[in-house]
Amino acid sequence: MSILFTPRKIGALVIKNRFVHSGTGECMAAEAGGMTDMLVKRYQTLAKGEVGLIVTGYMSVHPLGRAMRHQTGIHSDEFIPGLEKLARGVHENGGRVLFQLVHAGRQTTSQVIGQKPAGPSAMRRDPTYLIKPRALTGKEIREIIQSYKDSAKRAVAAGADGIHISAAGGYLINQFLSPYHNNRKDEWGGSSQNRFRLLKEIVLAIKEVQPSEAPLVVKISTDDHTPGPGVTLNQALEHAAWLAGLGVNGIEVASGNLLYNHMTMWHGEVPTREIVRGLPGWQKPLAWLKMKTMEGKHDLKNPWNLPAAREIRKVVGDTPLFLVGGLREVRQMEEILNEGSADFIQMCRPFIREPFLVKKIQEGKTMKAACINCNRCLGAIVNGMPIACYHKGLPKKTE
Repeated sequence: MSILFTPRKIGALVIKNRFVHSGTGECMAAEAGGMTDMLVKRYQTLAKGEVGLIVTGYMSVHPLGRAMRHQTGIHSDEFIPGLEKLARGVHENGGRVLFQLVHAGRQTTSQVIGQKPAGPSAMRRDPTYLIKPRALTGKEIREIIQSYKDSAKRAVAAGADGIHISAAGGYLINQFLSPYHNNRKDEWGGSSQNRFRLLKEIVLAIKEVQPSEAPLVVKISTDDHTPGPGVTLNQALEHAAWLAGLGVNGIEVASGNLLYNHMTMWHGEVPTREIVRGLPGWQKPLAWLKMKTMEGKHDLKNPWNLPAAREIRKVVGDTPLFLVGGLREVRQMEEILNEGSADFIQMCRPFIREPFLVKKIQEGKTMKAACINCNRCLGAIVNGMPIACYHKGLPKKTE
């Protein structure tokens, strides 16, 4: 039997195979963040397709932590019944699910949250959101830590099998970890240990309310790809070792950012036309020029986070590693698992096109994902469309 279909534990939770659905923006929730039948069905289908573990898309832990509209919320008790329906739908179809908890920090807009976005420091107007954020106060930082803890309680109440924290992708925790975004001189900045403090306190807070048998997985960045030095591999090795020391049950290896070049997160074709279509008219000319400069520079050739995963393995021992980014061929997946560079294969775009991909591999019907990395699915999100495979093009706008 292929190693891809051998069980593996994350903490006390047994996962039936090594396939993990990577946290993926869905744009399927109600505008304010409530659950919808469409969103529940998406995860039911993935579970039916034999995906061993599902990490949900972004769930906002705080009203000011939302990154976009139609994004799932977990920042209020009113969301619990809908979240419970999602967890139950996965379980009834043989799957396991981790709720992904996130705060956007500066990586959002005033149109979404109703006020100026905030980050670790008031610096640098980025070229994507065009925002120079205000700096969070110490009181607000403590409130955010509490919001993660409260959201974890809601995840437990809703029946999630565990928690996934995104400390990558340019979101708030990543911003605090990054010397490019964080120039604070207080307890939350100024040294690697202080920049790590927010993530550390969030992990400890969640562990206080999460059952001991439920896994806690953290996604980290190994290269932020910011214009100046952000989180690099050397710092990521520190972060990974510290997380293992805190007793997290898994570490996801990722890279890239949304603020300066989203293609560092999703290699492949640059969906210039689709992304520009979703922007306000005044932004379109400059966005078109910016997107054109990216074309041809981020082709998907190999799993781009694999070299970093091999280095992280050396410092985390037997803490399970999740590898995401460019995994498409069964042979390559098996080699990565057999060599011990990762314990789980995480995919995003292939499951958008083929939610039954794992079942097809298990039945010997395919040895490679059909995803062509056109990234039009990402362009759809910018246009406020539900996540789906749009490789033939986005549908025409309706008035």
